[in-house]
Amino acid sequence: MSGSHEKLYHSVEEKHFVSSGLNDFKDTEWATQTMRAGWDTQGIYPSGEDGTHINGVWKTQDGSMVLTGDDFGLFNVYNYPVCDNTHEARSYCGHSEHVVRTVSNKDASRVYSVGGNDKTIIQWKRK
Repeated sequence: MSGSHEKLYHSVEEKHFVSSGLNDFKDTEWATQTMRAGWDTQGIYPSGEDGTHINGVWKTQDGSMVLTGDDFGLFNVYNYPVCDNTHEARSYCGHSEHVVRTVSNKDASRVYSVGGNDKTIIQWKRK
């Protein structure tokens, strides 16, 4: 994603920018989903926010949830997909500030959040 919040596509094999990437790859199933910009994550931004407070995004491998970490020290859980702002997150606090990354294990029974300044990793158990 560019600084202008654009999804940019590049061919690694051909070593060049693919200007038609959005159309060419629209039905591609990716191994992971960590992009903040996408039709399936556009609801992770509260109304009026510019999106810079979201530091990390992770779609669980079972495809049931989107996890985000933000500048407010919150780890947020959304049902996947998050197509608009009507979806409310279940938010959990445990870090002092800046959750820089969120990931899950394969079946999403355990989720991990990584703090920035507090340098901690918290393991969360899914109920």
